[in-house]
Amino acid sequence: MPIVDMKLEDLRAYQPAPNSPPDLDQFWGRTLAESAQAPLNAQLEKLDYPVPELDVYRIYYDGWRGARICGWFIARAGARSQSTMVFYHGYSGNKGQVYDYLGWALQGYTVLAVDVRGQAGESADSDVYPGGHVTGWMTKGITSPDTYYYRGVYVDCVRALDFAVNRPEVDADRIGIAGVSQGGGLSLAVAALDRRPKLSMPEVPFLCDFRRALDVTDKNPYQEIAMYCHRFPDRVETVFNTLSYVDNLNLADRISCPVLVTVGLQDLICPPSTIFGTYHRIASEKEIRVYPFGGHEAYPSHHEHKLRWARRILMG
Repeated sequence: MPIVDMKLEDLRAYQPAPNSPPDLDQFWGRTLAESAQAPLNAQLEKLDYPVPELDVYRIYYDGWRGARICGWFIARAGARSQSTMVFYHGYSGNKGQVYDYLGWALQGYTVLAVDVRGQAGESADSDVYPGGHVTGWMTKGITSPDTYYYRGVYVDCVRALDFAVNRPEVDADRIGIAGVSQGGGLSLAVAALDRRPKLSMPEVPFLCDFRRALDVTDKNPYQEIAMYCHRFPDRVETVFNTLSYVDNLNLADRISCPVLVTVGLQDLICPPSTIFGTYHRIASEKEIRVYPFGGHEAYPSHHEHKLRWARRILMG
């Protein structure tokens, strides 16, 4: 398969200008201040899980404007103040199974994995969106940043940290966040919006440089936006204005924690240039792992590198 975007030497030099709206900081300040006033209403249901060394819970908390968010919470039996990893999942997916996280939990990390609202997990989406949208979630409420779907998603993911730091099993000063694709994009966004993560490990991150993505890929989920703009050509600028509030290209310079990123040069879904452009705007400690023959996937050979970063930063 040929390289689908730019040559690697061009990607390493690629630094697109952000299109940040002038009130970006005020928008997120207002949003997070409103969220902080709402109670979490946290609930835990302990599971009878066949690994006696671990306590395993199905948990719930209130996200943005009352959406009920579901997740897994896993810790060593009797643990107190452990290093913690929070995981976000890919587009249209879910938090997976408890056994997906046993490798982290049995190393001594507390684990929280949450379902994104309204997707294929157990989290509800109680929001009401004006107008219609095309198939999927990318264009729900897209005519305004105040009503856009990902405003709520980002807040839900920040509130996962609120849940975590209120648990005795969690050391609030040693929290890492991670995810693949959409989960990678959420790992960037949460690190930009909240100072509590001490490490972010996004893999092939989605939600980066929307304009560039629509220029170079014809794959979903970005194509949901193209389909909407095709149906409503008079709304194109409105759409991209809304997206500018959640675009990690615009948020990345707010990240202060170390960041470990992956990119595949054969990625047809999240084009490498969108990831490199966003990566270059991160000012904190960072590393990008390039997989020349990698597509849109989690790379098995990357897992040990994640373990090393997490141990150095969260366990050191």
